[in-house]
Amino acid sequence: MSSAPWLNYGRQSIVDEDIAAVAEVLRGDWLTTGPLVSQFEAELERVTGAPAVSVTSGTAALHATYGGLGLGPGDEVVTTPITFVATASGAAQLGARIRFADVCDDTLNIDPAAVEAQLTPRTAAVAAVDYAGHPIDADALRPLCDRVGAVLIEDAAHSIGGTYKGQPVGSLADITTLSFFPTKNLTTAEGGAIVSPHSDMLTEIRRFARIGMVREPDELRSKDEGGWWYEVPTFGLNYRLPDVLCALGISQLKRLPGFVSRRAQLVARYNELLADVPGLRLPTQREDVDPAWHLYAVRVLFGRRREVYEKMRAAGIGVQVNYIPVYWHPVFADSGYQRGLCPVAEQAYSEQLSLPLYADLTDSEQDRVVETVRGILS
Repeated sequence: MSSAPWLNYGRQSIVDEDIAAVAEVLRGDWLTTGPLVSQFEAELERVTGAPAVSVTSGTAALHATYGGLGLGPGDEVVTTPITFVATASGAAQLGARIRFADVCDDTLNIDPAAVEAQLTPRTAAVAAVDYAGHPIDADALRPLCDRVGAVLIEDAAHSIGGTYKGQPVGSLADITTLSFFPTKNLTTAEGGAIVSPHSDMLTEIRRFARIGMVREPDELRSKDEGGWWYEVPTFGLNYRLPDVLCALGISQLKRLPGFVSRRAQLVARYNELLADVPGLRLPTQREDVDPAWHLYAVRVLFGRRREVYEKMRAAGIGVQVNYIPVYWHPVFADSGYQRGLCPVAEQAYSEQLSLPLYADLTDSEQDRVVETVRGILS
């Protein structure tokens, strides 16, 4: 084992200003359901171009989206297998059927042609993922959704701060979900959000994420019960993000441009330093996008991925595999999904490896990663 400090594939960047922002809330009157929730949501709208609802995680964002849309038995959701399981499980838990569409070989984003082949009259939503921070091909997916009356959902857990044809992530789809886990492009420790330009959708999503409660007088069935009165017309869950975490999010959002810029610098540097390494395929960036790089996902060819994974980790470099095809997980396999369903995705999975990428990664630490990769593959 290496005696050098461990390098994770991703980690948070916390500075004194972040700590001070959280400490101020801890000394105040509101730990949750207070004014910083609305402030954080307003700051997210400024960045994404659409109104926001904050929630407790990226998983909660997806579940609240599907729940707010009223998905259930008889509905179908088309999504990618190269994602964290929550993109699919949030809808499956509500009774919707998941139809997996294969991915593009270059970006590993969902392939619009594969989506088209999976559309049926029951398609209620297409949930596309910005893999590694590279935005989806929204212009190709939009008309497919419109054809069957489906909602276009962008799982942007990897990509806040990115753009597609000059438009910010958050303004491309009907609904966009975000994650603020510590490895992501900014963090609230745990947290997420849903953004949408459609006020009717966002109202239902917010209600689902706030236990199904309503207090607005015009929505109450009993109109004169007192100031304490509220009602629960539909079921929901408590996905409220507290003020203490929103304070961290507000502070982190101030640094988002710097985070995105530094990650882009590191990606460009990796691309240069690894360009001639044999048996290594580097990430792709299409001309019409400006990614907010969350992962530096290489492809290790010739069946050597596991070897590289194990040797890198033995050297103290915490590479990771992102992701196991969703339908390989027993919860889906036991429901009848079989391997071989999405061959491009499965081939990519067999080669994929995420190298360390985060804003505080230094050039010398990155050099160590590169030298270790070279030593294994050269």
